[in-house]
This record gives sequence, structure tokens and C-alpha cells, in this order.
Amino acid sequence: MDHHPLNFKISFFTLVLAALLLSPALPQLRAQEDAPNLVGTWIGTNNSISAKKGYLSRPKTIQIIEQKGRRFKGQFNYAGTIYNFLGVIYPDNISFTWVSTHSHGYNHGRILGKDLISACYIEAGPKATAGCAELKRK
Repeated sequence: MDHHPLNFKISFFTLVLAALLLSPALPQLRAQEDAPNLVGTWIGTNNSISAKKGYLSRPKTIQIIEQKGRRFKGQFNYAGTIYNFLGVIYPDNISFTWVSTHSHGYNHGRILGKDLISACYIEAGPKATAGCAELKRK
């Protein structure tokens, strides 16, 4: 049996390569192409609490109008005005975040099913607000 150091390095390299190819991390590397499609109109009820307005429940509709890989953009109507937002889906293919130039907070979301998401808005400061909505795709 040949115990040449080069043979050991090649065998070790082969073992590491095989471990990487079989590891759960590989699907994450491919996930960019497999990101869930969020394009569509999403409707639900937002339940929130606000430092200024207290407890509120009101209808919420968002439209995700374009998506490229993990990046997406959309719009929502708030008090009769349309606002645009930009978002990303995280590599776990479950979590996402979007932001708007209009807002001071962030929307954090989870994909609960093919046509069901949860989106929660969080804002700190004098207008502190926390609210979540389960939204179904139309």
C-alpha cells in the first residue's frame, strides 16, 4: 500500500468534496433559481397596535408586480395613496422582508403556503407600530 502524502491529500479532498455535495447546504446554493414565486395580489386583514391609534384591524391588499430570483417589487394602497416597495426572499425560501421609501419600518414575512403568506410591519419611535396580516393570493 502506498502511503505517499499526495495520495492522502487526494483522498482527503475527494472525501471533503463528497461531503459538500451531499450536505444540506447544496440545495441552498441552488435556491436562487428555486425561489418561490410571490407575484400576484394578496388580500387579508391587518391586526395592529400603534402608539398613536391603539388597536386596529383593517383590510390589507398588496400587489407584487415583478420578481427576479429572490428580488421583488410591489405596491400597496394606504389611505387612498399608492406606495411602492422593494423586497427580498431569504435563502431559506420561507422568510422575506420588504421596505418602502414612504415607511420608517420594515415588513418581515413568512411564506406559509403556495398562496398564503404572513406579513408583519414593525416601526419604532414616536409612531411605534406592530401589526401582522395573513394574506391569501387572489
